[in-house]
Amino acid sequence: MFRYVARRLLWMIPVMLFISVITFSLAHAVPGGPFDREKPVPPEIIANLNKYYSLDLPVWKQYLKYMGDVLLHFDFGPTYRSRSLRVNDIFRDHLPVSAQLGVVSMLIAIGLGVPLGMLAALKQNTFWDYLGMAVAIFGVSVPSIVLGPLLILIFALRLGWLPVAGWGTPAQVIMPALALGLGSSAIIARLTRASMLQVIREDYIRTARAKGLSERLVMVRHALKNAFIPVATILGPMFAAVVTGTFVVEQIFAIPGLGKYFITSITNRDYPVVMGTILLYAVILVFANLAVDITYAFLDPRIRYT
Repeated sequence: MFRYVARRLLWMIPVMLFISVITFSLAHAVPGGPFDREKPVPPEIIANLNKYYSLDLPVWKQYLKYMGDVLLHFDFGPTYRSRSLRVNDIFRDHLPVSAQLGVVSMLIAIGLGVPLGMLAALKQNTFWDYLGMAVAIFGVSVPSIVLGPLLILIFALRLGWLPVAGWGTPAQVIMPALALGLGSSAIIARLTRASMLQVIREDYIRTARAKGLSERLVMVRHALKNAFIPVATILGPMFAAVVTGTFVVEQIFAIPGLGKYFITSITNRDYPVVMGTILLYAVILVFANLAVDITYAFLDPRIRYT
């Protein structure tokens, strides 16, 4: 297991370098520059700004300088919107907010999706199956940009149970986490149902029942454990996506997360923020997938890593 993890971590180095090269090249290939405005700026000022941020260098020199600062000093550079604000400051102040929202939404997704999928599979072609799949279809069909305002309308404006927006209290986490987690729970529910229907028809499940084990023990210890393997596969990318920030949900509920900085950095050609956010997302995605692969060994004893 240790050798496998070490190899995966070593493979992370070329993966991150490849992502950094592609991202840096594409960001600089987009027409326009970070200091273009609707009102023309004097060429002297543009030249001074380019020199200050080393944008007057060839692209390959800019890349080497940027990656050198990242690897040697863990410095993702300044933002082009403010000389006093650096990308590290954005990560320090706003990544924890997006991470908290993402973790809560994932707990909701797993807490709703897995039981719904199990119930639908065990009660196939019954009312509970149709109800569970109806909830799943609703979650997949209704995007967060629609679900968020609906939750605000019902639970904040009509019933007055929850605050409309903001961040800082447990009550302010509920609606955005639901808006972000319900779609993921629908995907998990459908995948859990399909996997459970396949597993409960396997020979080892009939053998466990023949030994006299209770139905609950058969489902939890034998069926669910193997049925969860396909579900665990999608949890890695899903976790990385919600933890790094979701622009739509954060905008709807006025959450000071990381998502809005990533979106605005693309439109503003703020290269350091674009690079930093994508590299951060890639690191989280790699570690999340590594955690999923390690989880396979605990879910299925037949899986061994050498």
